[in-house]
Order: sequence, then C-alpha cells, then structure tokens
Amino acid sequence: MMRRSGTVACVLVGRIAIAQGVEQVTVQANPGLTTKVVGRTSSGVPLVDISLSYGANAAGLDLASNAGATELARRVNDAARGACREIGRRYPDATPSDAQCAKAAAGEAMVKARKLVAAAQSK
Repeated sequence: MMRRSGTVACVLVGRIAIAQGVEQVTVQANPGLTTKVVGRTSSGVPLVDISLSYGANAAGLDLASNAGATELARRVNDAARGACREIGRRYPDATPSDAQCAKAAAGEAMVKARKLVAAAQSK
C-alpha cells in the first residue's frame, strides 16, 4: 500500500536572492522522489510513504503587494498539485487522492509563504 506524503516545507533561498534583493521561495515535499517503508498491514503488506519535490519561485514578485502574495499562493498551489499528480501517475494506488495530497502539501507550504508575505509587508 502506498501513502503520499503531505509534508511540505517552504524556505527562503538567500545566496543569490540577497545579492539581487529578490526573494525566492522553494516548496518541497521532501527532496527528490523518495519512498520509505513506514509499517505493514495486518497481512504483512508494506506501507510505503512517498514524497516528491517541486519548486515555486517568488522571483520577480512584490510580496508586499496583494497581487504578489496572490501569485505566490498560486505558484505554491500549482507546485503542490504537480508533485501530487506525478506521484499519482507513478503510483496509481497511492492514498490519499491527488487532490487531498495537494491540499495538505499546499496548506503546510502556505503557512511559511504567508510569513514571507507578512515580513515583506511590514517593511
């Protein structure tokens, strides 16, 4: 049985961004496509956790504006949908559904994305 990971981290990438004054956001559902056995069913079938990384770039966005914040949210949601859709394509029997996976992944990433927007708006 395959289980999709809903773990997503949203991080600020600073090397080039600081030099150029541009913020970039990377959304990850753990790095790369990974699988990990996390248990077994009562009949001994392995339960496998699957995760995949996709990016959402905030370059060129004014995160202090409503339009920039809205576009960042769109990019985060698109990345989450893309990653979960790819897992579903590779592992059609995986649970939860693509939509449930994307909702959970985007929800976690948006917590941190909102913090970046709030920081930009407070400047």
